[in-house]
Amino acid sequence: MPLPDDYLTYPHRKHGLDNPHYGWHPVDRRDPVHLKDGTKAIATIIVPVEFFPLNPPATPFKHPGAMKTPYPDLRHFTTRDYGNRVGIYRLLRAFAAEGVIATFAINAEIARRYPPLIEAITKAGHELAAHGVSTAHIHHDGLSEDEERALIAQARAAFPDAKTWMSPARNESYRTLNLLAQAGFTNVLDWEADQRPIAMQTDSGPITALPHYGELGDFKLLLDRSQSEDVWADQIIEAASYSVDLHDKEGAAALAFTMTPYIAGQPFRMHAVRRILATLANMHGLKLASATDSVSAFSSAS
Repeated sequence: MPLPDDYLTYPHRKHGLDNPHYGWHPVDRRDPVHLKDGTKAIATIIVPVEFFPLNPPATPFKHPGAMKTPYPDLRHFTTRDYGNRVGIYRLLRAFAAEGVIATFAINAEIARRYPPLIEAITKAGHELAAHGVSTAHIHHDGLSEDEERALIAQARAAFPDAKTWMSPARNESYRTLNLLAQAGFTNVLDWEADQRPIAMQTDSGPITALPHYGELGDFKLLLDRSQSEDVWADQIIEAASYSVDLHDKEGAAALAFTMTPYIAGQPFRMHAVRRILATLANMHGLKLASATDSVSAFSSAS
């Protein structure tokens, strides 16, 4: 029996991507971008500052860093809390030693519970980014629009001047970008889709996605893959160096990665943190900058 004539006809098939936010621009078919100050690549360090409840919901899923064992999981809870009490201050001192400005993505619940921590981050000159309400408040398409708008409004109230957003677990619904643009956010750290900032189109105007590489993050490499601290440092340094080396062929590059207080801030990992910071801070052609400053540099590029 022959197939009907329209069997292979798909009305939504088109050249490019199956999302409405940005176009299909492979690196070999786009003009290279050159930053005005001659910088070849910009690296951004993202420090997630998160509140983990002892009894997290499992809908739509548990945050990757959530509690692991039956309630009350004090071992994992106190490890996470150690990051906000001890590890984060080690990172702050290491950043200050190299003159590095990072982007601290902070849950609204952290801002409510630990004002002195927010004060220390702000006093050091780092960027404050909104990181949702807490790790128990995941954005997903099962939420109503009003529910998700309320979560964003709660985070916005905690960080009224923030330009940058990162969703808890970096998870979005189909409407998240539009609601973020409505709330006045101009940058988002949930996407990995390029090696330069991408202007994402929404019904409420553009919002720029800075490429944030999970493949370089401490959670992925040190915990999930059980790599050594030195291998993690080598990979970040190699990624930055390669981005600089590719400038003449592909133009300026942007890359962002995480240093998590309860992971990178452990005493036996600080040698790797210091090596990463010292190497990147002194790498010719590379600049370390906050997420907002990185996006601004690319938006004014030629």
